[in-house]
Amino acid sequence: MSTHPTDLAQRFRAEGVRDVECLFPDVSGYPRGKLMPAVSFAKGQELRIAQAIPMQCVTGEYSYDPIFPDADPDVRLVPDMATLKPVPWASVPRYMAIHDCVEMNGTLCAFAPRSVLKTVLARYAQAGLTPVVAPEIEFYLTAANTDPAEALRAPVGRGGRAEVGQSAFSMNMLNELAPFWDEFHAAIDALGIRADTWIHEVGPTQYEINLLHGDALAVADQAFLFKMAAKEVALKHGLNAVFMAKPLSGEAGSSMHLHQSIVDGQGRNIFSAADSSATPEFSHYLGGLQAYGPDLMLVYAPFVNSYRRYVTGSQAPINLDWGHDNRTTGLRIPLSGPEARRVENRIAGADANPYLAIAASLAAGLAGLQEQLTPSAPIEGNGYDHAHTLARSFLMAHDRLAASPHAARLLGADFVRAYLAVKQLEHDSYLREISAWERRFLLPQV
Repeated sequence: MSTHPTDLAQRFRAEGVRDVECLFPDVSGYPRGKLMPAVSFAKGQELRIAQAIPMQCVTGEYSYDPIFPDADPDVRLVPDMATLKPVPWASVPRYMAIHDCVEMNGTLCAFAPRSVLKTVLARYAQAGLTPVVAPEIEFYLTAANTDPAEALRAPVGRGGRAEVGQSAFSMNMLNELAPFWDEFHAAIDALGIRADTWIHEVGPTQYEINLLHGDALAVADQAFLFKMAAKEVALKHGLNAVFMAKPLSGEAGSSMHLHQSIVDGQGRNIFSAADSSATPEFSHYLGGLQAYGPDLMLVYAPFVNSYRRYVTGSQAPINLDWGHDNRTTGLRIPLSGPEARRVENRIAGADANPYLAIAASLAAGLAGLQEQLTPSAPIEGNGYDHAHTLARSFLMAHDRLAASPHAARLLGADFVRAYLAVKQLEHDSYLREISAWERRFLLPQV
C-alpha cells in the first residue's frame, strides 16, 4: 500500500473510508488513541495526546508520582505506516494504524511500551544482532458476562451444551464455535497477523494460537492486534475473549510463551555453531534470562490475578530452571535443527503486555550475552520437584522490581519508576474491594 498523501487520500475516497483509528498500546497492552478523519490522516495532520495516557491504570486512574509532570504535557502520536490496515469488524469502512508516542523534542516517550521495546531493539542493533521472536498466546472464549460478581461460564456450542473442558487438541471442540473462528480468522488475515497452528487447550473453550516467528517489533504489533481482534469479534458473537492469566478457578491458566533466537548480520543463528552444537552465546543468553528474570517478574505477571497461574503440576512454571524439551521448566529448549535453536520463555501470562514481556526477555538475554553469564545446569525430570523461586504474589514481584539494581538499566529508569507507581495504584484499588471469599468464610465465622 502506498502511503504517499495523494495515494492515501485517493484510496480512502475510493473505499469510502471515513475515519482512521490512531492507536497505541498503553501500559496494560490496551488500545488507546484518537479517531481521526481519514482526510486529515492522509494529509499527515499532527496528532497529540497527554503524556500520561500510556500509563493509565486499568482502573482508569492516574498516578501522582512526581515522575509524571504536573503540567501534564503533550506527546505527538506518530503513525507507523507499515501497520496501516483496514478495520475488519467496522460497520463503516475504517482504517487503523499503530502509533509511537514521541516527545515534542523528537525522542521516544519513555512511558510508552512500544518505546521500551524499540529502545531494547536499538541496543541489539548496536551490537549487530537481531532478535527473532514467536509468541504462543492462550485465551478463553466465555459466555457474555454482565455481572462481575458472577464467575465466567463456557458458552453454549453448536451441540446445545457448554463444554466442560479437559479436551486438549480436540478438533470437535475447536469447531464448536465455528462462526466466531471463521470471522476471527478472516480478521487476522486482513490485519496481516501471521498465525501458525490453532489448537484447543485443556480448559473449557480455552485455545492457543501460535504466531509465526519474525521481527520482534512486528510480532509485538501483531500480538497487540491479535488480542484486540479477538475481543472485537467475540463481542459480535455474544462472547468474551478473555486473556486473564487465571480466569476460571480450578482450570488451566493462560500463558504467552515467547520463543526467541538471535541472528547476526549474516542471518546466522548465534545459538548454533558450525558443527551444530550449542554456542557459548546460547549459554550466556540463558544465563541472562535466569539472572534478571526474577527482577522483571512484575512485567511478565502484571496483575494480582497473574500469580494464580503459577501452580505446581499445571505446566505453568514455578522457577527459571531450564531443560531440553521439558515443559515443567520456566525456560524450555524445544527440539529442533541447529538453525532453529531457540529458547522458549514460559513465564509470561496471556495478560502480559506483549511489548513489555518481549522487551524484558530480550533485555535480560542481551545482558547475559554482554556479561557472558553462565546458566545453571539443565535439569532432567520434573521441574516441580525444584524450589518455587518465582515471586508468589504481586507484592513480592513489586518489591523485587522496586529493589532491583538492574531493572532501570534493562528497561529504562523513568519507565520502571512510572510502572511501579501505576502498579501500586492498581493494587491499592484491589485492596479496597471485598471479595466473595471474605463474605463466604469470614461473615459467618468471625
